[in-house]
Amino acid sequence: MTQDLWTAVDNYIIEKLVPSDDILDSAVRACDEAGLPSIQVSAPQGKFLNLLARVQGAERILEIGTLGGYSTIWLGRALPHGGRLTTIEIDPKHAAVAKSNIESAGLSDKVEVLVGNAREVLPQIERNITSPFDLTFIDADKASIPVYSAAALRMSQPGSLILVDNVVREGAVIEEGSEDESVKGVRKLNDMLSSSPGLSATVLQTVGVKGYDGLAIALVTEKS
Repeated sequence: MTQDLWTAVDNYIIEKLVPSDDILDSAVRACDEAGLPSIQVSAPQGKFLNLLARVQGAERILEIGTLGGYSTIWLGRALPHGGRLTTIEIDPKHAAVAKSNIESAGLSDKVEVLVGNAREVLPQIERNITSPFDLTFIDADKASIPVYSAAALRMSQPGSLILVDNVVREGAVIEEGSEDESVKGVRKLNDMLSSSPGLSATVLQTVGVKGYDGLAIALVTEKS
């Protein structure tokens, strides 16, 4: 099994099931032209997020880690009339690109981009929240994901989903003595997922154009 094969299969899936989309293609080009890192989810992963949000019937979505807004657009398109998505981005340049892409996608009325460190922004959201989030997607610095996930859990309700990307780290997640802060963050997340009585969770390993990694999926079963 090679990266070339994973990429070829992803390209086949895209051709068959994720047809070209001018808005999303333009968003990727805008990110590239602005010099943003090419670390957004792949097209099949973006559609997977969209399908999960639709199956969930999500009306309120929280995203931690906007980058250029690619995954934000996929999630925002799943919202019904009156739905809202709040997304947090630490880098002002990335946030500016995301806002432009979101506006081009016609989603400005549904999506709010908050600029700042999620460790500081999340407590503000939590203080002012009026309704729980139905779905949270976390795709930000992995050293902080236990903090982000705990906050997401507090702002969820039974039936909510919490998704965390990049949790396999090319297999490094099994390295108990790793000094890598991202690996340590993911391992702390898994400890939290396994010990929280109000969560039922699993991790799916993934391969594709973005390489080898994985996605954590947690269902909130009881209010914490």
